[in-house]
Order: sequence, then structure tokens, then C-alpha cells
Amino acid sequence: MSHSPQRKEKDCLNCGTIVQGKYCHVCGQENVVPKETFWSMLVHFFYDITHFDSSFFTTVKDLFFKPGFLSKEYMKGRRKSYLHPVRMYVFTSAFFFLLFFNFFAPSGELTIKDDPLTMEERSGTIEDFNKELKKDSSSKSILRQLELLRDTTREVRMTDLWEISGAEPGMSINGKRYRSKREYDSLQKLLPASARDGWIKKTFIAKIIEINEKYRGQPQRALKEVGNNILHKLPYLLLISLPVFALLLKLIYIRRKNFYYADHGIFTIHLYVFAFYLLLTVFALSTLQNKTGVSDIEWVIGLLFILLYFYLYKAMRNFYGQRRLKTFLKFLFVFITSAVMYIVLLAFFFFFSIFTI
Repeated sequence: MSHSPQRKEKDCLNCGTIVQGKYCHVCGQENVVPKETFWSMLVHFFYDITHFDSSFFTTVKDLFFKPGFLSKEYMKGRRKSYLHPVRMYVFTSAFFFLLFFNFFAPSGELTIKDDPLTMEERSGTIEDFNKELKKDSSSKSILRQLELLRDTTREVRMTDLWEISGAEPGMSINGKRYRSKREYDSLQKLLPASARDGWIKKTFIAKIIEINEKYRGQPQRALKEVGNNILHKLPYLLLISLPVFALLLKLIYIRRKNFYYADHGIFTIHLYVFAFYLLLTVFALSTLQNKTGVSDIEWVIGLLFILLYFYLYKAMRNFYGQRRLKTFLKFLFVFITSAVMYIVLLAFFFFFSIFTI
């Protein structure tokens, strides 16, 4: 609804129909003065984006304090008093990531661990080098590295071993670092066909070699690029996970024929919107803790994460209307399967981020 004054004339400026009331019954345009002030345009913009009227406050209040209620109201067709779920998700996710990337996001920089090797790590590395030595007993590089590792009076770092071997630091695959694609292909040809890497592994190794060559001598820069790439794909990960989570609910409640896939989708949207606001609170408290050093804030953050799972249980119980025990068992199943789903999606986006560098 516009906040401009109404026209005295009754002809619709859009289609010419004589208007009966505030809106044209043919095209739906509001019969208001066409000229707007800058303030009126600004207010109109915020109203269109957020629908910032009584429905906004009603929606947020019911979202926070009545888990599952909004989804149930939407399913019953009572929608005029609340923000549309899709608009609500778009606005909330945009607001969340705007704050996240500007104030709360880590640098996205992955770092190479270069702490002194523990005795256990040294023993494992010595064992690996001994295996390599059986293949090539004349390797001076391996012998010098073994000598350093066995000297318990000295601290040993991975960079020390790289320096002896003459290898440049970079990402490795199963502890192996190939200098070029040609070297990798040559080594693969020496193996019997049954022992060679499959297509997926070969493609991944080829990409790692490409990254090492691109950022030769600059491993930190390569890792920073990977970290930033992963971080900025988080919005896509959440967007993809939303319909998958709704499908999971559909399968769990498959016997409830009165619930369509879209109903589970609306429930998931409301859950995600609540999670966005809760995570913003967590990030704000975490930032406050880092700046003040108050340890008690950790307890509050822990309670907020527990609140998220409690909210999910209550929302499932209120929306689907089943008994406590049945709802709790389904909640546990959702918790476990969704955790697996997010791990799989994270792994996929990790590999995808590497391939898009």
C-alpha cells in the first residue's frame, strides 16, 4: 500500500477504468497521486523490501515465541497477517550475510601448520620414510631426513624436512607432492592398470598440482584463496540444503498425506529464518567475548545452540501434531540424518571450491 495521497479523480491512471474505492478492480493499481517525494519513495522502498508494518512485528514475534505456529497458519491459509515465507527468507538471509561478511566472518585464510612434530608424528614419519627407503635405498634426501627425525635433541618441523628434500611447500595428496602433471602421469603408467587411480582421484590430484604450480612458493596465498572461496559459497550451500532438508521431512512424515512437500518447505524456511537470527546473536556474543574476555559468555552461547535444537523439536510437535515420544524419536532421526547431509554438502562445496579457483 502506498503512502501518497489519493486522487480525487476516479479514472484509473493505468487502464482508465472507473475506480470504486482505493484500488482498481480490473488491474489492481492504487488510485493515488503519481508524483512522489523522495521521502515517500524511500519509505515505499523499505515497505516493499521488509513489509515493515504490523505484520512484520507480528511475524517476528510469533516466529520467536511460537515454534511451528507460522507454518501451521500458512498451511491453513491464514496468510494476510504475516510476511510471506519466501520474502522473509530472502530478506533475512541477505541481512544475515551482509552482517556476517562485514563484521563476523573469519579472514577465510587457511594456514599451514608448522608446529614442531610430536614424538608420535615423528615415529609415523620415520616409518613412512623407511618404506620409501626400501624402494630407493640410495636416496640421500631420505637418509638425511631420517637422520634429522631420529635426533631427539632437536625440534623438527615439516618445513625442515621440505628444505632437506628440496620440495616446495604446498598442498599434498596422501602425503605425496608431485612436481608436475607429467611426473604424476609417468608414475601412474608404471603401475599395473588395477592399481592406478580412478578418474575422480586423478582429476582431483591434477587440480592440486595445478594450484601448487599456480602459487609456487606461495602456499599461504593458495590456502587463503581456497578458504575465501569456501566462505563465499556458504549462502549457496544453505540455499541448496533447504529443499534437501524439506525432502528429509517429507520422507519422515510420508504417511501424513495431508502434508505436501511445499508444506515441509514452508516449515524449513521458518526454521532457517529463526536459525539466522539465533546465529547472528551467537556471532555478536562471540565477538563481545573476544573483546572483553568474559568467559561466562561461553555458557550463553552453548545454551543458544541447545535452544536451536529445542526449537526444532517444539516446532515439529506443534506443526505436525504428534505425541511427544513419537516427535522426539523423529527429531533424533532428523538431527542425525541432517548432520550427515550437511557434512556431505560441506565436502561437496569444499571440492567444488578447489575446482573453481
